[in-house]
Amino acid sequence: MRFTFLPLFILASWAAAAPVAERDGVAYIAPASNGGSQLDKSAGLGEPLNIIVSGLSSSKVLTDDGIKNWARSYGFSTECLGLHIGDKQQANLGDGKGYKDELAVIRQDFGNVGLGTCLESLTGGNHFRMWRQETTGAYFLAASKEKPASKNHDIVSDGYNIGRDQVVAAATGDTNYKGVKYHTTVEFVTGLLPVGSDGINHGIALDGRVAVLTVTAS
Repeated sequence: MRFTFLPLFILASWAAAAPVAERDGVAYIAPASNGGSQLDKSAGLGEPLNIIVSGLSSSKVLTDDGIKNWARSYGFSTECLGLHIGDKQQANLGDGKGYKDELAVIRQDFGNVGLGTCLESLTGGNHFRMWRQETTGAYFLAASKEKPASKNHDIVSDGYNIGRDQVVAAATGDTNYKGVKYHTTVEFVTGLLPVGSDGINHGIALDGRVAVLTVTAS
């Protein structure tokens, strides 16, 4: 029997591609474990990244468009007429990329994918900002319930916990959008976020729970 020994430079090239393979089977990595934070930057304080779409989710979900279409399946969509008002918030997910701008703001659409988010912008409601963790493919979402535009979109009392819970309630179970069926399960974890209001934007207390969602698309 003959054995073929590959040159070291070929083996090295395979090893360089390993991070993609190693990513498989990892739901997420805690940002704080590698210099990041589970709080984004907002007005000098932080807003909680209180939902994680697991890296174990279907690959068609784990893209920017995939997250947006999944959101449309349970009553959320992109901003009114594609317009964004206000500064983009930033987050450091501990993936070696430092602080990055939010990828999008997704708002409650009240059953109208095209124009419903205009109503949310005007009257208030639920929304989330999103970032992608490059080392795992997971998406980190900062969900909150906000007041109307006339009140500067300030967050309602207990709005971070409420925002998270409303997104989770809408998303879990079976949903669909344009022929794609989604099945979403949830697990709540602690230890990623603080409990209380210290360092939190608007002085709104957190219960310390993060919802980890695993989304299967078919």
